[in-house]
Amino acid sequence: MNIRILISLLLSGITAISHGQFLKGYVYEKMENEQPVPLTGVNVYWMNTTRGTVTDKNGYFEILKEGTHDHILVFSYVGYISDTVHVHEPFEPIEIYLLNELSLDEVTIHGKQKGSHLDRMSPIHTQVISGAGLQQAACCNLSESFENSATVDVNYTDALTGAKQIELLGLAGVYSQMMTENIPNLRGLSSTFGLAYVPGSWMESIQVSKGTSSVVNGFESVTGQINIEYKKPEDSEKFFLNFYANHFRKAEANLNSSVKLSDKWSTMVLAHGERKDHSSDINGDGFIDMPLMKQYNLMNRWKYQGTRGLETRFGFSVLGEERTGGELRYNSELPSGPANGYGISLNTLRVEGYNKTGFVFQNRHATSLGFITHYSHHRQSSLYGFNTYEGRQNSLYMNLIFQSFIGDTRHEYRTGISLMNDRFDEKVNHDPYQRTETIPGIFFQYTWKPREDFTLMTGIRADWHNQWGLFYTPRLHLRTNITPSATLRASAGRGFRTANVFAEHSFLLASSRVVEVQENPGQEKAWNYGLTLSQRFPVLGTEWTFSAEYHRTDFQNQVVVDVYRDPSAIYIYNLQGPSWSNSLQLNLNASPFTRFDVVLGYRLNDVKTTIDDELVEKPLVKRHKGLVNLSYATRLSKWQCDFTWQYNGGGRLTPTDGFPPEYRRPDRFNPYSVINAQITRRFRYWNIYLGTENLGNFRQADPILAWDDPFGPYFDASMVWGPIEGRKIYAGIRIHID
Repeated sequence: MNIRILISLLLSGITAISHGQFLKGYVYEKMENEQPVPLTGVNVYWMNTTRGTVTDKNGYFEILKEGTHDHILVFSYVGYISDTVHVHEPFEPIEIYLLNELSLDEVTIHGKQKGSHLDRMSPIHTQVISGAGLQQAACCNLSESFENSATVDVNYTDALTGAKQIELLGLAGVYSQMMTENIPNLRGLSSTFGLAYVPGSWMESIQVSKGTSSVVNGFESVTGQINIEYKKPEDSEKFFLNFYANHFRKAEANLNSSVKLSDKWSTMVLAHGERKDHSSDINGDGFIDMPLMKQYNLMNRWKYQGTRGLETRFGFSVLGEERTGGELRYNSELPSGPANGYGISLNTLRVEGYNKTGFVFQNRHATSLGFITHYSHHRQSSLYGFNTYEGRQNSLYMNLIFQSFIGDTRHEYRTGISLMNDRFDEKVNHDPYQRTETIPGIFFQYTWKPREDFTLMTGIRADWHNQWGLFYTPRLHLRTNITPSATLRASAGRGFRTANVFAEHSFLLASSRVVEVQENPGQEKAWNYGLTLSQRFPVLGTEWTFSAEYHRTDFQNQVVVDVYRDPSAIYIYNLQGPSWSNSLQLNLNASPFTRFDVVLGYRLNDVKTTIDDELVEKPLVKRHKGLVNLSYATRLSKWQCDFTWQYNGGGRLTPTDGFPPEYRRPDRFNPYSVINAQITRRFRYWNIYLGTENLGNFRQADPILAWDDPFGPYFDASMVWGPIEGRKIYAGIRIHID
């Protein structure tokens, strides 16, 4: 009965298609005494309109004719003489031959790629952070890739481990689905430290999608998706080397190398190593500000481009990491305790492998079949003073996707089946917690695009969980142009996830609190609704873009980690009341003059949840966020200067009313600013960069509660809301051979 209702709702949301006919054809390059060559990416459009399409890799196109005014078709392609065709009925497939305009000697074109932009064509609200944007800051890893973004916040989870987590729409990063090349990843045990597992120089781009996303990639997206695109073997640098160091004596090196073995095979090796062996205690509390650490990371990627539409990508990676911190007097070779000092120790081993095989049907355009598999093994051993955490996770993900169309390419669909299997083995202070999740699912997604300025994407998936049973995930996205320069997007959908309480909150073990699990955590469920309006307008010959976004997340169930009720305990239970997040964001992207880009952003968060039967403002969430990002490059981009100012509004702190007077803190933290700046000098095959983070040297005062009594009842290192290290000066060199 439920399936019938959902299908009826799905079908009722699809508007009747306007009357029209399709003209089909092929575009080739005109060659003398040779076979014609299909041209890919030729612009095909009706004269005096903005309605058009482009040819595929076979030179094929389809375009809708609406009314009597569509009678002259234009064919335009860079480097070729444009052509026009007068269309007569009845329609027959046509063939067009374009003439190469002239032969050109080698030409070098210099330009400045924008650091980020909004994907104009996607029905899902998606911000794309480009490779140029990733180099506007040091970007040592994924956690430092969002410094120039008003959309994503990155905060320390505690004052001891150096772990960071993202925040999207005012909610913790576990509610954002992390993807690596559209494969769900960095989840479960890797969610706490996973942002440090992706080196900045490995990434080609990052796509940040707000709200519920495509059902093809699963059901776990509640507030959005963050998808990482790694560099590809077939089109990345032949050789890339990056050295980085900062004045806290942290150093790292990255090496990327790609080889094209033949017309069909290409491969790539990516290597990363980093080390920090200097202990610093700027605030004088006796604790190391950032832990000592070592990390190695190696990835090997392969691509096989077969004949007749077959393509395969596969690879593997291995990561090892050690972190040691705590009191300056702590000796990691001796047991942690009052005699030796409070210590933390974290050791991680992670292994991954993946395969993506696709087949494009030669006898039916826009039709393909893809199969994705991904396996990961994650093992972590941790010590926090007297507390211990050991975890092991084995995960298998498979997704079979078929893509085609109904009638014509205005009606595209994607359907398939998926499987997720996770095995968790955890021990908290030697108490075992084990579980296995097996989740098979099916999905169907339909996209209606009757014209270039309108897209409706709706989808549903049904998944069966071995503990929660059958559940459905409906999602809807709409994009329409109100005017030729104004775009409206709307979205609605549902997300589900299983909370990994100990793995996702292991940083809470860096306190003297006792963990009390009052009831078994249930499946987390939430609805998300979004509305975005973006307007492009010309100013002094350049295009500026203003956007306004609003998103709301409503939880039907949420696992509550309650640190309010008792200063000596952490209570874990399921939501008993309302919990929601409202997020309003305004953005302005501008280029006042050539090679100078400006990004302005402001966000207001209103996040509340029911804790201990009271609806309260969620602690440690910044209510306001402001951003100014300026980027300027000289002619030929020889010099580039980047400047970012972040305004972080105040927020609520965890109550300390029950603590002794010397350990009590204010109820709220005040707003503060962080300034980052970097200058880059580019040469033909290499460039150097020098920068500073937190130029104003702002630091949270006393981030560790009861630091003078780390084994006492009030010690807590998890109340972190701001920077800990203060000003950081860094420098680096990038060497590349394309």
